[in-house]
Amino acid sequence: MQRVAPSVIARQQLQELLAGGADSGSNIISALVETVTRVVVQELLEGEQADYLGGRGRYARRNEGQVGSRNGYAPGRMRTAEGAFEVAVPQVRGAGAPFRSSLMSFLDGNSEVLERLVSEMYARGLSTRDVEDAFRDATGEPLISKSAVSEITDRLWEDYQAFISRDLSAIAVEYLFVDAVFESLRRHGAKEAVLVAWCIASDGRKHLLHLAVGNKESQACWTEFFRSMLNRGLRAPTTVTSDGAPGLIKAITTCFPASIRIRCWFHRLGNLRAKLPDETAGQVLAHVYAVRDAPTLDAARAAADRFINTYGREYPAAVTCFSDDLDALLAIHRVPVRHRIRVRTTNLAERSFVEERRRTKVIPRFPDEKAAMKLVFATLIRAADRWCRVSISDLERHQLRLLRAELGIDPPPANTDDRKTNQPNNIAA
Repeated sequence: MQRVAPSVIARQQLQELLAGGADSGSNIISALVETVTRVVVQELLEGEQADYLGGRGRYARRNEGQVGSRNGYAPGRMRTAEGAFEVAVPQVRGAGAPFRSSLMSFLDGNSEVLERLVSEMYARGLSTRDVEDAFRDATGEPLISKSAVSEITDRLWEDYQAFISRDLSAIAVEYLFVDAVFESLRRHGAKEAVLVAWCIASDGRKHLLHLAVGNKESQACWTEFFRSMLNRGLRAPTTVTSDGAPGLIKAITTCFPASIRIRCWFHRLGNLRAKLPDETAGQVLAHVYAVRDAPTLDAARAAADRFINTYGREYPAAVTCFSDDLDALLAIHRVPVRHRIRVRTTNLAERSFVEERRRTKVIPRFPDEKAAMKLVFATLIRAADRWCRVSISDLERHQLRLLRAELGIDPPPANTDDRKTNQPNNIAA
């Protein structure tokens, strides 16, 4: 009984994907890139084997003077920044010389597919040289040159330039989030900050707003970052969530003086945990969670006072850490109840940074800022495309309008009847 070649199985999987699409919840581009890459690798391996064996097909007899024969397949794994996947590595017996790559004929002549695949491979962490090396014919000659790969991937730079100059006035920003990730952006020198801003709009959609090199998280860098967005029409947000970087906090209060500043609870809880002994950390942090999860702002302040009075002597360092910037921690209780879990951390960007680091870890140091920003932008914008929408009811929108009027950001809404809804800073869970 003849067995089906692994490349045939891989190609059938590709045809099924093209015919039926990706599974529900899967990204079609990611699924396509992974499947096409598997087909390419499998056909390359089998082509290498066929070339070495003098072009003999499967189950063909050796002619006079020919050596070597097929000897099944061994399991193998190909590692990429996107993740590892299984391949079947052809085995040869009766000879010891290596064999060469074969032409990836199913891509040849289709420049549009080729260029998209090159761009996606680069966005998923393969360097220009890696992409060039992947596209070689049976003689070892490159199917696409390094300069051509650079030209294709430069479109990511053009996309990035368009992204950082686009008009933001059409986005009704409600909740703004800002954070930074550090990358080695130059051939020599320390890591530098890549500043990131994203938001939840009043319709519940999440948007990646801006991405820029900040060199360091100084007030000047963050102020320039915010003013770039304001100059492009960004409306003043209701809240701004950030970590405790001093320069960032000063820039927020300068550029968004009327907005509510929220201190990231995830970072603060991590700081508190580091100052507590293991045996009592759970008990102590339970009081902190009671502050975070209180139904109203007044209840949160009362719970904060109890925590400070209870543990002030026993754990002074932890209590001092908790008390620092306490108003910004409690500020989550000024927004509608269902939204508090959304605005209390910068975790949305942290998860995106995990994706970004998974791509960039294969490149120890970028040759220049342009190369770094192409890849960081390509990764984050693809992650942002998968962000889920937040549910915001009509009542919650009205509460947010009242809150913005209270802050002086917007004028009071017309025909307001406060008897129909509680003020946003006094909402019970």
